[in-house]
Amino acid sequence: MIDTKTIEQVIESQRRRLVGKDLGQPRHLGNEKSKWNTLQSHALIVTGIRRCGKSTLLQQIHEESKDTAVYVNFEDPRLAGFSLEDFNRLHQIAEERKVEIYFFDEIQNVPQWESFVRFRLDEGYSIFISGSNAEMLSKELGTKLTGRHITKELFPFSYLEYLEFIKQDSSAENTYQYLKGGGFPEFLKTKLPEVLVQVFNDILIRDIAVRYHLKQHLVLQQLAVWLVSNVGKPVTGNSLRKIFEISSSSTMSEYLKYLSDAYLFFFLPKYSYSPKVQMVNAKKVYCIDNGFIEVNSLSASADEGRLLENLVFMEIRRKWTEVFYFSEKRECDFVIFEKKKAKYVIQVCWQLNENNLSREIQGLKEAMQFFGLDYGQIITFNQSDMFEENGLKMELIPFHVWVN
Repeated sequence: MIDTKTIEQVIESQRRRLVGKDLGQPRHLGNEKSKWNTLQSHALIVTGIRRCGKSTLLQQIHEESKDTAVYVNFEDPRLAGFSLEDFNRLHQIAEERKVEIYFFDEIQNVPQWESFVRFRLDEGYSIFISGSNAEMLSKELGTKLTGRHITKELFPFSYLEYLEFIKQDSSAENTYQYLKGGGFPEFLKTKLPEVLVQVFNDILIRDIAVRYHLKQHLVLQQLAVWLVSNVGKPVTGNSLRKIFEISSSSTMSEYLKYLSDAYLFFFLPKYSYSPKVQMVNAKKVYCIDNGFIEVNSLSASADEGRLLENLVFMEIRRKWTEVFYFSEKRECDFVIFEKKKAKYVIQVCWQLNENNLSREIQGLKEAMQFFGLDYGQIITFNQSDMFEENGLKMELIPFHVWVN
Protein backbone atom coordinates (compact mmCIF):
# COMPACT_ATOMS: atom_id res chain seq x y z
CA MET A 1 0.00 0.00 0.00
CA ILE A 2 1.20 3.50 -0.89
CA ASP A 3 -0.21 6.50 0.93
CA THR A 4 -2.05 9.26 -0.90
CA LYS A 5 0.61 11.88 -0.22
CA THR A 6 3.33 9.76 -1.83
CA ILE A 7 1.17 9.13 -4.91
CA GLU A 8 0.52 12.87 -5.20
CA GLN A 9 4.22 13.63 -4.92
CA VAL A 10 5.09 11.11 -7.63
CA ILE A 11 2.41 12.41 -9.99
CA GLU A 12 3.57 15.98 -9.48
CA SER A 13 7.27 15.20 -9.93
CA GLN A 14 6.55 13.19 -13.08
CA ARG A 15 4.41 16.05 -14.38
CA ARG A 16 7.25 18.54 -13.82
CA ARG A 17 9.63 16.32 -15.77
CA LEU A 18 7.33 16.46 -18.77
CA VAL A 19 6.95 20.25 -18.73
CA GLY A 20 9.07 21.68 -21.52
CA LYS A 21 10.58 18.30 -22.30
CA ASP A 22 11.73 17.74 -25.87
CA LEU A 23 9.42 14.94 -26.97
CA GLY A 24 11.52 14.16 -30.01
CA GLN A 25 10.43 12.84 -33.35
CA PRO A 26 6.72 12.06 -33.69
CA ARG A 27 6.11 8.31 -33.64
CA HIS A 28 3.47 6.59 -35.73
CA LEU A 29 1.72 3.31 -35.02
CA GLY A 30 2.25 1.35 -38.21
CA ASN A 31 1.26 3.56 -41.13
CA GLU A 32 -1.36 5.34 -39.08
CA LYS A 33 -1.18 8.96 -38.04
CA SER A 34 -4.48 9.02 -36.18
CA LYS A 35 -5.31 11.58 -33.51
CA TRP A 36 -5.30 9.02 -30.73
CA ASN A 37 -6.02 11.63 -28.08
CA THR A 38 -9.63 11.73 -29.32
CA LEU A 39 -10.11 8.00 -28.61
CA GLN A 40 -13.01 7.22 -26.27
CA SER A 41 -14.71 4.05 -25.01
CA HIS A 42 -11.63 1.92 -25.79
CA ALA A 43 -8.25 1.85 -24.08
CA LEU A 44 -5.26 2.26 -26.41
CA ILE A 45 -2.61 -0.30 -25.49
CA VAL A 46 0.88 0.26 -26.91
CA THR A 47 3.20 -2.74 -26.59
CA GLY A 48 6.81 -3.15 -27.63
CA ILE A 49 10.35 -3.80 -26.55
CA ARG A 50 12.02 -1.81 -23.79
CA ARG A 51 13.49 1.57 -24.88
CA CYS A 52 11.87 1.59 -28.33
CA GLY A 53 9.93 4.81 -27.68
CA LYS A 54 6.64 3.74 -26.05
CA SER A 55 6.96 6.27 -23.24
CA THR A 56 7.79 9.01 -25.75
CA LEU A 57 4.72 8.11 -27.80
CA LEU A 58 2.49 8.27 -24.73
CA GLN A 59 4.04 11.60 -23.77
CA GLN A 60 3.44 12.93 -27.28
CA ILE A 61 -0.24 11.99 -27.06
CA HIS A 62 -0.36 13.37 -23.50
CA GLU A 63 1.04 16.72 -24.65
CA GLU A 64 -2.10 17.30 -26.72
CA SER A 65 -4.40 16.85 -23.74
CA LYS A 66 -2.23 17.44 -20.67
CA ASP A 67 -4.62 19.96 -19.04
CA THR A 68 -7.21 17.23 -18.45
CA ALA A 69 -4.89 14.25 -17.99
CA VAL A 70 -2.77 12.49 -15.40
CA TYR A 71 0.40 10.65 -16.40
CA VAL A 72 1.87 7.83 -14.29
CA ASN A 73 5.05 5.89 -15.09
CA PHE A 74 4.98 2.70 -13.01
CA GLU A 75 8.71 2.11 -13.42
CA ASP A 76 9.23 4.88 -10.87
CA PRO A 77 10.81 3.10 -7.86
CA ARG A 78 8.61 5.18 -5.52
CA LEU A 79 5.63 3.26 -6.88
CA ALA A 80 7.10 -0.17 -6.17
CA GLY A 81 4.34 -2.40 -4.80
CA PHE A 82 1.53 -0.29 -6.32
CA SER A 83 -1.69 -2.29 -5.98
CA LEU A 84 -5.34 -2.27 -7.02
CA GLU A 85 -6.18 -0.54 -3.74
CA ASP A 86 -3.71 2.22 -4.59
CA PHE A 87 -5.57 2.85 -7.84
CA ASN A 88 -8.52 4.05 -5.74
CA ARG A 89 -6.29 6.65 -4.04
CA LEU A 90 -4.96 7.67 -7.43
CA HIS A 91 -8.51 8.12 -8.70
CA GLN A 92 -9.41 10.35 -5.75
CA ILE A 93 -6.49 12.59 -6.70
CA ALA A 94 -7.61 12.55 -10.35
CA GLU A 95 -11.15 13.55 -9.41
CA GLU A 96 -9.88 16.51 -7.40
CA ARG A 97 -7.89 17.62 -10.46
CA LYS A 98 -10.90 17.09 -12.76
CA VAL A 99 -8.96 14.58 -14.84
CA GLU A 100 -10.66 13.02 -17.87
CA ILE A 101 -7.74 11.03 -19.30
CA TYR A 102 -5.32 8.53 -17.77
CA PHE A 103 -1.87 7.70 -19.15
CA PHE A 104 -0.27 4.59 -17.62
CA ASP A 105 3.31 3.78 -18.64
CA GLU A 106 4.70 0.22 -18.14
CA ILE A 107 1.49 -0.93 -16.49
CA GLN A 108 2.43 -4.62 -16.50
CA ASN A 109 4.24 -3.90 -13.22
CA VAL A 110 0.89 -3.53 -11.43
CA PRO A 111 -1.29 -6.58 -10.66
CA GLN A 112 -5.01 -6.43 -11.54
CA TRP A 113 -4.64 -3.14 -13.39
CA GLU A 114 -7.20 -4.29 -15.95
CA SER A 115 -10.01 -4.21 -13.37
CA PHE A 116 -9.42 -0.52 -12.68
CA VAL A 117 -9.12 0.33 -16.37
CA ARG A 118 -12.35 -1.45 -17.30
CA PHE A 119 -14.29 0.30 -14.53
CA ARG A 120 -13.01 3.74 -15.52
CA LEU A 121 -13.71 3.09 -19.20
CA ASP A 122 -17.31 2.36 -18.26
CA GLU A 123 -17.38 5.73 -16.50
CA GLY A 124 -16.29 7.50 -19.69
CA TYR A 125 -12.59 8.10 -19.02
CA SER A 126 -10.07 7.90 -21.87
CA ILE A 127 -7.12 5.62 -21.08
CA PHE A 128 -3.74 5.17 -22.78
CA ILE A 129 -1.40 2.40 -21.68
CA SER A 130 2.07 1.11 -22.53
CA GLY A 131 3.63 -2.25 -21.67
CA SER A 132 6.71 -4.29 -22.54
CA ASN A 133 5.38 -7.83 -22.31
CA ALA A 134 3.03 -9.20 -24.94
CA GLU A 135 1.93 -12.32 -23.05
CA MET A 136 1.16 -10.68 -19.71
CA LEU A 137 -0.85 -7.96 -21.39
CA SER A 138 -2.74 -10.36 -23.64
CA LYS A 139 -3.85 -12.49 -20.68
CA GLU A 140 -5.14 -9.46 -18.83
CA LEU A 141 -6.76 -7.93 -21.91
CA GLY A 142 -8.52 -11.21 -22.64
CA THR A 143 -10.36 -11.17 -19.32
CA LYS A 144 -11.60 -7.76 -18.24
CA LEU A 145 -11.03 -5.73 -21.41
CA THR A 146 -12.37 -7.96 -24.17
CA GLY A 147 -13.81 -5.71 -26.86
CA ARG A 148 -12.79 -2.53 -25.02
CA HIS A 149 -9.22 -2.03 -26.19
CA ILE A 150 -7.18 -1.30 -29.28
CA THR A 151 -3.69 -2.81 -29.21
CA LYS A 152 -0.81 -1.44 -31.28
CA GLU A 153 2.81 -2.53 -31.45
CA LEU A 154 5.69 -0.08 -31.48
CA PHE A 155 9.18 -1.09 -32.61
CA PRO A 156 12.48 0.83 -32.81
CA PHE A 157 12.64 3.32 -35.69
CA SER A 158 11.76 1.89 -39.07
CA TYR A 159 14.00 2.82 -41.99
CA LEU A 160 11.70 5.69 -42.96
CA GLU A 161 11.58 6.94 -39.36
CA TYR A 162 15.37 6.67 -39.28
CA LEU A 163 15.63 8.87 -42.36
CA GLU A 164 13.28 11.37 -40.74
CA PHE A 165 15.46 11.32 -37.62
CA ILE A 166 18.73 11.96 -39.49
CA LYS A 167 16.97 14.38 -41.87
CA GLN A 168 18.26 12.73 -45.04
CA ASP A 169 16.81 11.04 -48.10
CA SER A 170 16.76 7.34 -48.86
CA SER A 171 19.99 6.04 -50.37
CA ALA A 172 22.24 3.00 -50.42
CA GLU A 173 24.66 4.76 -48.05
CA ASN A 174 21.97 5.50 -45.47
CA THR A 175 20.63 1.97 -45.87
CA TYR A 176 24.05 0.60 -44.93
CA GLN A 177 24.27 2.80 -41.83
CA TYR A 178 20.80 1.65 -40.73
CA LEU A 179 21.67 -1.95 -41.58
CA LYS A 180 24.56 -1.81 -39.12
CA GLY A 181 23.20 0.46 -36.40
CA GLY A 182 19.48 -0.27 -36.27
CA GLY A 183 16.81 2.08 -35.00
CA PHE A 184 16.92 2.38 -31.21
CA PRO A 185 16.47 6.14 -30.60
CA GLU A 186 18.91 6.34 -27.70
CA PHE A 187 21.68 4.66 -29.69
CA LEU A 188 21.10 6.94 -32.67
CA LYS A 189 21.48 9.94 -30.37
CA THR A 190 24.64 8.76 -28.60
CA LYS A 191 26.28 6.38 -31.12
CA LEU A 192 27.53 4.42 -28.10
CA PRO A 193 27.47 0.61 -28.59
CA GLU A 194 27.31 0.32 -24.79
CA VAL A 195 23.73 1.60 -24.97
CA LEU A 196 22.68 -1.44 -27.01
CA VAL A 197 24.60 -3.81 -24.77
CA GLN A 198 22.87 -2.38 -21.70
CA VAL A 199 19.38 -2.49 -23.21
CA PHE A 200 19.95 -6.08 -24.35
CA ASN A 201 20.99 -7.11 -20.84
CA ASP A 202 18.19 -5.12 -19.16
CA ILE A 203 15.64 -7.02 -21.22
CA LEU A 204 17.17 -10.36 -20.25
CA ILE A 205 17.52 -9.59 -16.56
CA ARG A 206 14.73 -7.14 -15.69
CA ASP A 207 12.05 -8.11 -18.20
CA ILE A 208 12.63 -11.87 -18.13
CA ALA A 209 14.85 -13.29 -15.37
CA VAL A 210 13.50 -11.15 -12.53
CA ARG A 211 9.90 -11.17 -13.71
CA TYR A 212 9.76 -14.94 -14.10
CA HIS A 213 12.01 -15.73 -11.12
CA LEU A 214 14.57 -17.55 -13.26
CA LYS A 215 17.55 -18.97 -11.41
CA GLN A 216 19.68 -19.73 -14.49
CA HIS A 217 20.47 -16.18 -15.59
CA LEU A 218 23.66 -17.28 -17.32
CA VAL A 219 21.92 -19.88 -19.49
CA LEU A 220 19.34 -17.31 -20.56
CA GLN A 221 22.08 -14.85 -21.52
CA GLN A 222 24.06 -17.51 -23.39
CA LEU A 223 20.92 -18.55 -25.27
CA ALA A 224 20.15 -14.96 -26.26
CA VAL A 225 23.70 -14.38 -27.50
CA TRP A 226 23.57 -17.62 -29.50
CA LEU A 227 20.27 -16.60 -31.11
CA VAL A 228 21.47 -13.09 -31.97
CA SER A 229 24.53 -14.71 -33.57
CA ASN A 230 22.38 -17.01 -35.73
CA VAL A 231 19.75 -14.68 -37.12
CA GLY A 232 18.01 -16.02 -40.21
CA LYS A 233 18.79 -19.66 -39.39
CA PRO A 234 16.25 -22.37 -38.52
CA VAL A 235 16.19 -23.52 -34.90
CA THR A 236 14.26 -26.03 -32.82
CA GLY A 237 13.75 -26.17 -29.09
CA ASN A 238 15.19 -29.68 -28.99
CA SER A 239 18.42 -28.74 -30.76
CA LEU A 240 18.88 -25.72 -28.49
CA ARG A 241 18.18 -27.86 -25.44
CA LYS A 242 21.08 -30.12 -26.42
CA ILE A 243 23.43 -27.22 -27.13
CA PHE A 244 22.82 -25.70 -23.71
CA GLU A 245 22.52 -29.02 -21.90
CA ILE A 246 19.05 -28.34 -20.54
CA SER A 247 17.34 -31.59 -19.57
CA SER A 248 13.76 -30.33 -19.78
CA SER A 249 12.14 -29.54 -23.15
CA SER A 250 9.50 -27.45 -21.38
CA THR A 251 12.19 -25.25 -19.82
CA MET A 252 13.68 -24.43 -23.21
CA SER A 253 10.21 -23.77 -24.63
CA GLU A 254 9.54 -21.36 -21.78
CA TYR A 255 12.84 -19.52 -22.37
CA LEU A 256 12.05 -19.05 -26.06
CA LYS A 257 8.56 -17.83 -25.23
CA TYR A 258 9.90 -15.33 -22.72
CA LEU A 259 12.33 -13.97 -25.34
CA SER A 260 9.47 -13.66 -27.83
CA ASP A 261 7.05 -12.06 -25.37
CA ALA A 262 9.68 -9.44 -24.51
CA TYR A 263 9.89 -8.63 -28.26
CA LEU A 264 13.59 -9.46 -28.37
CA PHE A 265 13.29 -12.29 -30.91
CA PHE A 266 10.73 -13.48 -33.44
CA PHE A 267 10.43 -17.12 -34.48
CA LEU A 268 9.14 -17.46 -38.03
CA PRO A 269 7.30 -20.73 -38.79
CA LYS A 270 7.70 -22.79 -41.93
CA TYR A 271 4.55 -22.77 -44.05
CA SER A 272 2.44 -25.88 -43.92
CA TYR A 273 -1.23 -26.58 -44.55
CA SER A 274 -1.26 -28.28 -41.15
CA PRO A 275 -0.99 -26.07 -38.03
CA LYS A 276 0.32 -29.10 -36.12
CA VAL A 277 3.17 -29.55 -38.61
CA GLN A 278 3.95 -25.83 -38.36
CA MET A 279 4.31 -26.24 -34.61
CA VAL A 280 6.97 -28.97 -34.83
CA ASN A 281 8.96 -27.68 -37.81
CA ALA A 282 12.09 -25.64 -37.27
CA LYS A 283 11.48 -21.90 -37.00
CA LYS A 284 13.76 -19.18 -38.31
CA VAL A 285 14.98 -16.71 -35.72
CA TYR A 286 15.00 -12.95 -36.25
CA CYS A 287 15.96 -10.10 -33.92
CA ILE A 288 14.04 -6.91 -33.15
CA ASP A 289 16.92 -4.65 -34.20
CA ASN A 290 20.07 -4.95 -36.28
CA GLY A 291 22.01 -2.91 -33.74
CA PHE A 292 21.62 -5.76 -31.25
CA ILE A 293 23.07 -8.17 -33.82
CA GLU A 294 26.04 -5.93 -34.55
CA VAL A 295 27.11 -5.37 -30.94
CA ASN A 296 26.02 -8.60 -29.21
CA SER A 297 26.81 -11.27 -31.81
CA LEU A 298 29.59 -13.77 -31.23
CA SER A 299 30.71 -13.31 -34.83
CA ALA A 300 33.60 -10.94 -35.40
CA SER A 301 31.64 -9.38 -38.27
CA ALA A 302 28.01 -10.16 -38.98
CA ASP A 303 27.07 -11.61 -42.37
CA GLU A 304 25.70 -8.65 -44.37
CA GLY A 305 23.26 -10.93 -46.17
CA ARG A 306 21.73 -12.04 -42.87
CA LEU A 307 21.63 -8.45 -41.64
CA LEU A 308 19.69 -7.49 -44.76
CA GLU A 309 17.35 -10.46 -44.30
CA ASN A 310 16.68 -9.40 -40.71
CA LEU A 311 16.05 -5.84 -41.87
CA VAL A 312 13.52 -7.02 -44.46
CA PHE A 313 11.80 -9.26 -41.92
CA MET A 314 11.35 -6.40 -39.48
CA GLU A 315 9.90 -4.13 -42.18
CA ILE A 316 7.48 -6.93 -43.08
CA ARG A 317 6.61 -7.61 -39.44
CA ARG A 318 5.69 -3.95 -38.89
CA LYS A 319 2.85 -4.35 -41.39
CA TRP A 320 1.90 -8.02 -41.28
CA THR A 321 1.70 -10.72 -38.62
CA GLU A 322 0.76 -13.69 -40.83
CA VAL A 323 4.23 -14.41 -42.24
CA PHE A 324 6.03 -17.71 -42.99
CA TYR A 325 9.10 -19.04 -44.72
CA PHE A 326 8.69 -21.58 -47.51
CA SER A 327 10.78 -24.71 -47.85
CA GLU A 328 9.99 -27.65 -50.09
CA LYS A 329 12.57 -28.65 -52.70
CA ARG A 330 13.93 -25.13 -52.51
CA GLU A 331 13.49 -22.25 -50.09
CA CYS A 332 11.92 -18.80 -50.18
CA ASP A 333 12.54 -16.42 -47.31
CA PHE A 334 9.12 -14.86 -46.77
CA VAL A 335 5.51 -15.58 -47.68
CA ILE A 336 3.05 -12.91 -46.55
CA PHE A 337 -0.60 -13.79 -46.06
CA GLU A 338 -3.62 -11.52 -45.92
CA LYS A 339 -6.95 -12.96 -44.81
CA LYS A 340 -5.57 -16.51 -44.97
CA LYS A 341 -4.42 -16.10 -48.57
CA ALA A 342 -0.84 -15.77 -49.82
CA LYS A 343 -0.34 -12.29 -51.25
CA TYR A 344 3.42 -11.75 -51.55
CA VAL A 345 6.52 -13.90 -51.83
CA ILE A 346 9.89 -12.32 -51.11
CA GLN A 347 13.45 -13.54 -51.40
CA VAL A 348 16.37 -11.63 -49.86
CA CYS A 349 19.89 -11.62 -51.28
CA TRP A 350 22.69 -9.16 -50.61
CA GLN A 351 23.98 -9.41 -54.18
CA LEU A 352 22.98 -11.74 -56.97
CA ASN A 353 25.89 -13.30 -58.86
CA GLU A 354 26.61 -16.37 -60.97
CA ASN A 355 27.07 -18.48 -57.81
CA ASN A 356 23.65 -17.82 -56.26
CA LEU A 357 21.46 -16.62 -59.14
CA SER A 358 19.91 -20.01 -59.93
CA ARG A 359 19.27 -20.85 -56.25
CA GLU A 360 17.55 -17.56 -55.45
CA ILE A 361 15.48 -17.47 -58.63
CA GLN A 362 14.41 -21.11 -58.41
CA GLY A 363 13.46 -20.80 -54.74
CA LEU A 364 11.30 -17.77 -55.48
CA LYS A 365 9.77 -19.39 -58.56
CA GLU A 366 8.84 -22.56 -56.67
CA ALA A 367 7.09 -20.51 -53.99
CA MET A 368 5.23 -18.47 -56.63
CA GLN A 369 4.02 -21.63 -58.34
CA PHE A 370 3.09 -23.28 -55.04
CA PHE A 371 0.90 -20.33 -53.99
CA GLY A 372 -0.40 -19.49 -57.47
CA LEU A 373 1.25 -16.07 -57.73
CA ASP A 374 2.65 -14.55 -60.92
CA TYR A 375 4.84 -11.88 -59.28
CA GLY A 376 7.61 -12.12 -56.74
CA GLN A 377 10.41 -9.93 -55.39
CA ILE A 378 14.07 -10.36 -54.58
CA ILE A 379 15.21 -7.64 -52.19
CA THR A 380 18.89 -6.80 -52.68
CA PHE A 381 21.20 -4.23 -51.19
CA ASN A 382 21.58 -2.20 -54.37
CA GLN A 383 20.64 -4.19 -57.49
CA SER A 384 17.71 -3.71 -59.87
CA ASP A 385 16.53 -6.06 -62.61
CA MET A 386 13.55 -8.02 -63.90
CA PHE A 387 13.36 -11.72 -64.81
CA GLU A 388 10.43 -13.28 -66.67
CA GLU A 389 9.86 -16.97 -67.17
CA ASN A 390 6.69 -18.75 -68.30
CA GLY A 391 4.47 -15.85 -67.29
CA LEU A 392 6.19 -15.35 -63.93
CA LYS A 393 7.74 -11.96 -63.15
CA MET A 394 10.57 -11.80 -60.62
CA GLU A 395 11.80 -8.32 -59.78
CA LEU A 396 15.09 -7.37 -58.13
CA ILE A 397 14.62 -4.30 -55.92
CA PRO A 398 17.14 -2.47 -53.73
CA PHE A 399 16.01 -2.32 -50.10
CA HIS A 400 15.94 1.47 -50.01
CA VAL A 401 13.62 1.51 -53.03
CA TRP A 402 11.42 -1.36 -51.83
CA VAL A 403 10.83 0.10 -48.38
CA ASN A 404 9.43 3.31 -49.84
